[in-house]
Amino acid sequence: MNVDKTLTCADCSQSFTFTASEQDFFAERGFTEPRRCPSCRASRKASRGDSAGGGGYSSGGGYSSGGGYGSGGGYGSRSGGGGSRGPREMFSATCSACGQQTEVPFRPTSGKPVYCSACFAQRRA
Repeated sequence: MNVDKTLTCADCSQSFTFTASEQDFFAERGFTEPRRCPSCRASRKASRGDSAGGGGYSSGGGYSSGGGYGSGGGYGSRSGGGGSRGPREMFSATCSACGQQTEVPFRPTSGKPVYCSACFAQRRA
């Protein structure tokens, strides 16, 4: 069982806590200990222009589980604002459940059902 560790940031030399749940998360994925505090990591990421995610700490998938990642400025917290991504491309589709014309944020592929917002919400519940 891991115990919270206090680490020193390689950039700003401030101390930050690397919690036990964060250590478990990093170990599960084969990551090494972070060398930078969350704020230096975020500013470094912003300066290199990684607004779309895909790598690094804020790609969104699962970081908020286990405590610490999505809560308050940690590894998976997403800063608001939206940044430079621009408007999302939408694609026309016909709902597989009700037959209504709808728009979805992905290119529909044949053989896979596509649902309008109302039918999708019903299926999730």
